[in-house]
Amino acid sequence: MRVPLLVSGAITALFASALPAQAGPSSITNPPPDRIVIDVATVNGSGCPLGTAAIAVSEDNTAFTVTYSEYLAQAGGDSSPTAARRNCQLNLLVHVPQGFTYAIASADYRGYASLKPGASSTEKASYYFQGSPNTASRTHTFRGPYEDNWQATDNTDWAQLVWAPCGVQRNFNINTELRVNAGTSNPATTSYMTMDSTDGDISTIYHLAWKQCPAR
Repeated sequence: MRVPLLVSGAITALFASALPAQAGPSSITNPPPDRIVIDVATVNGSGCPLGTAAIAVSEDNTAFTVTYSEYLAQAGGDSSPTAARRNCQLNLLVHVPQGFTYAIASADYRGYASLKPGASSTEKASYYFQGSPNTASRTHTFRGPYEDNWQATDNTDWAQLVWAPCGVQRNFNINTELRVNAGTSNPATTSYMTMDSTDGDISTIYHLAWKQCPAR
């Protein structure tokens, strides 16, 4: 799947990981004026069966959006033990204009949770570049009683952004996970968590930050 993405304007929300910034890019810059292209190499996982996840460009052209339709984890009642955890692995190939590199600046997650008293749930996201031994993770916890939409944002300081290596094409991996724990809730009741908005789809938005690579 190839998605053209026109990038314009400065991006101010910043995200990547708690790891030190990679050396190489020499200066902060506005997004490059040229078109970038995102290839979705693979989409795999129990939370995103074939045909239930899609990627698109945000209206302001500064981000890409991943949409799911069957991303749900549940526990309690007659739920299968394996239903308590769902995940989705995105493997992305980002083609950027020559002389630039990028980092994931922020990630916004949304969904709905129905948690009985004593139950809890977590949303977790992990990020890493192909070939890197380091994985950055963020986890958000919700506790019952809870019956509402939920939203979580991963972000951090600019100095902690992890940049794609300059001059090297590396796939970027995003692994998300939903997990529900029935805890001390009534075992006859069911608690669940989805990445799903009120219209039946969820939009997970990833914003990009940019730097200019040093001249060779």
